[in-house]
Amino acid sequence: MTKGLYIMGEEAFERVYAPSIREEIAELVTVTAPLMTKEKIKHHLELLQDIDVIFSGWGAPKLDKTFLEAAPQLKAFFYAAGSVKGIVTEEVWEREIIVSSAYAANAIPVAEFTLSQILFSLKNGWRYALNIKNQQGFIHKNSDAIMGAYKRKVGIISLGMVGRRVCQLLQPFDLEVIAYDPFIDKEEAKALGVTLCSLEELFSQSDIVSLHAPWLASTEGLISGSHFERMKPFATFINTARGAIVKEYEMIEVLKERQDLFAILDVTYPEPPDKGSLLFTLPNIVLTPHIAGSEGAECQRLAKYMVEELRRYLNGEPLHWEITRKKFSLLA
Repeated sequence: MTKGLYIMGEEAFERVYAPSIREEIAELVTVTAPLMTKEKIKHHLELLQDIDVIFSGWGAPKLDKTFLEAAPQLKAFFYAAGSVKGIVTEEVWEREIIVSSAYAANAIPVAEFTLSQILFSLKNGWRYALNIKNQQGFIHKNSDAIMGAYKRKVGIISLGMVGRRVCQLLQPFDLEVIAYDPFIDKEEAKALGVTLCSLEELFSQSDIVSLHAPWLASTEGLISGSHFERMKPFATFINTARGAIVKEYEMIEVLKERQDLFAILDVTYPEPPDKGSLLFTLPNIVLTPHIAGSEGAECQRLAKYMVEELRRYLNGEPLHWEITRKKFSLLA
């Protein structure tokens, strides 16, 4: 029978690999030892000697030369989380080890969170909620500032896994969706019900701008102050991607001058922001502590995706969420 091992953070393990999921895995694979953390496994490399598959998640070990030399039989690595950038090394591809990630499962709650913020922002909800709390009383509603979710334009930056799902979730609503993604052609965009445009056009035309680009060398600082200056009156910017994609100091300068604009930031750079940052105090910025991704029971979906991948692997079927060498170079 195939031999496997869990290696990841203890707290994350309990949230991700629920008992029922571990039972499913135990029916398919012989788990040869209790959970190992990346620190513990360094002192027990002998446990890797005859392991075929590894189940992991947040707190995963780095699959470097030392680790892989201790695991000569390793054939597949199932990662019940998102990006594997800090984990996978060149040796993994040289050994032709299969890597599968639950990034698609993690895209689901991010897209759901984004949808909630788009609809709430079209009611200018955060501005009124914060003002009422600060002033301890209701304030006059400015109907010109409350756009409403009808015939408004939503701009999506990057049509990757999350961006595509956001587009799909927006389809039942009476909204127009435009998108910027230099790697998507018009036919793909049409299938998603969106119209492609330049980044500058997206910022100048959208009532809501939602960022979903990966953090790569080519996207770092992609969004600058000039983009925010183009935004329509009372428009909102939402970031559930990565803070480093935005030149935050330039964004802050524009938001200081343009009090009509609003920013909802689930991610920042650095994260959390430096003490004393204006991100904490500007009245037209809302910060949430990176909660858009999988939290609570949502984490179990990550492991469920990996169990399904394990079944495909054992049956000799193509994996749905395999991270190939080519895909790895394009992912955040």
